[in-house]
Amino acid sequence: MTLLDHLIARIRQDGPMSVSDYMAECLLHPELGYYSTRDPLGAKGDFITAPEISQMFGELIGLCLAQIWIDQGQPSPFSLAELGPGRGTLMADILRATRNVAGFHEAAQVLLLEASPALRDLQAKTLNGFEVRWINTISDLPEQPLFLVANEFFDALPVRQFIRDGEGWRERLIGEDSGALAFGLGPDAAQAALQDRLTDTKDGDLVELCAAAIPVLTCIAERISNKGGAALIVDYGDWRSLGDTLQALQAHERCDPLGDPGQADLTAHVDFEPLALAARATGCAHSRLTPQGVFLERLGITARAQALAKSLSGSELEELIAAHRRLTHPAEMGNLFKVLGLFPAHSAPPPGLES
Repeated sequence: MTLLDHLIARIRQDGPMSVSDYMAECLLHPELGYYSTRDPLGAKGDFITAPEISQMFGELIGLCLAQIWIDQGQPSPFSLAELGPGRGTLMADILRATRNVAGFHEAAQVLLLEASPALRDLQAKTLNGFEVRWINTISDLPEQPLFLVANEFFDALPVRQFIRDGEGWRERLIGEDSGALAFGLGPDAAQAALQDRLTDTKDGDLVELCAAAIPVLTCIAERISNKGGAALIVDYGDWRSLGDTLQALQAHERCDPLGDPGQADLTAHVDFEPLALAARATGCAHSRLTPQGVFLERLGITARAQALAKSLSGSELEELIAAHRRLTHPAEMGNLFKVLGLFPAHSAPPPGLES
């Protein structure tokens, strides 16, 4: 049975499903889901993330976290955690960059939140030689200072989509049409979670809600507010959701999100405002939402690129220059990706970010 067969059988039995349910099935079905069956990253995969583009990204993230740890009095022990760690490349770069920070590795307990068995195996190989523990849910984080990074984690969490209809909303649903999947709309209904969006939307506007993000963010913020630490959330999106951002990627090309379920990566842009509000509700402070390019430049990526360039020539030098541009230039990842920092209310924001 293919995932398409499974989804159509479910729709015939239960009726149309939400976009959120569809994303969850496509990405995380235990036997047929996208993340359950493959390594999606890199040139041979369907997409590439910042850590796979250049070591500079992970090095600067690592040194940023280490500086926060020093500024907060070098707590020991502490959780050094990553959500959705891919192949483990980012954590490997973080650990390499911080190996000479006195006491940092000795105090760190490395924790990875990963749902995919295939990716856990890759992470174990990448991080061979380091003591690493995998956790299944965010609540498994120990009650101790937390220094966390989430790069392209929240964009993979399922979203529901709603289209404004007068003073109410109609949910975008996925049903069946002649053996294929098709979008449709549910009945007009008030949505308490979207009551505040009636002031900045008009008829026909589409708004996305990611309910799954809030408990994750709340747990992180509570740890930081109560125990200390910081979190760096890096993802594409903006302050407030507006418009259809659901997208599918296969072999680095966009494709129909409904066309080949389970065979393409599905994501949606991150709505950062609810994340910041959830953090604030716990007493945790958050930074201004900052473009990735600005953040990396403030951390010194150009100086790091120049240092690496001294020993390179030819194609290797060209690749370094291209990687720097891809990570920072406004026309590439520099403006599309944003960084939100979480930190204790009594502390300064992370380096590279402003309150």
